[in-house]
Amino acid sequence: MPLLAAHDSRHRLRNTWYDPQCVSWIAHYDALRRAAGVPFTPEQNRRLDLWATVARSGGWWWPREGACVISERPVTMRTEVCGDDGEVRLHSADGPAVRYADGWDVHAWHGTRVPSWVITDPSVQRIAREANVEVRRCAIERIGWASYIDQAGLRLVASAPDPGNPGSELRLYDMRRETRVLLAVNGSVERDGRRRRYGLTVPGFLDDPIAAAGWTYGLSAEQYSLLLRRT
Repeated sequence: MPLLAAHDSRHRLRNTWYDPQCVSWIAHYDALRRAAGVPFTPEQNRRLDLWATVARSGGWWWPREGACVISERPVTMRTEVCGDDGEVRLHSADGPAVRYADGWDVHAWHGTRVPSWVITDPSVQRIAREANVEVRRCAIERIGWASYIDQAGLRLVASAPDPGNPGSELRLYDMRRETRVLLAVNGSVERDGRRRRYGLTVPGFLDDPIAAAGWTYGLSAEQYSLLLRRT
């Protein structure tokens, strides 16, 4: 995103230049030319060959008037499947999700870009000092909610069986001033067959886990109690 912003132009939408660098488009036209027998003019072939050469030779590049910025490909790129059609997102639990040969890297947790400490050295103290709520969430997930609650010494306010998720328990903890956290179990199964345990921050005035769970859905405790199954 910083590169996109730095090389944007007020005269054109940035996507009009960056999108054609997608190698899938090069493969598409090359397959039409070589496998499907679609006729191309000599000039079209010349331009397509140049396009393919650039894609094979390096990473993204940004031509400007009088200068051209060129990047190499990363030496490391780690992703995970995140969609039913094979979509992927950046994720690595034990190091950079993207790293270049010069040492520049990006850390990501399930698609969210995070500081390196979230992956390499998360701690309760660093989480408490972090202002970004998404970074805090990722760091807690990296530690694990159960471990985080134990390490942070959060006080259990109350617990109750989860009406919307039979066999699971809702646990409500004090987290910080005017904020509590509801520890719940995902209502649907993850890709690995497990049910993920996660925490949701709720207002500090809630002292009933069922009311807290209902609040996250915009429901009352009574309404949430009638759920047969939540997802």
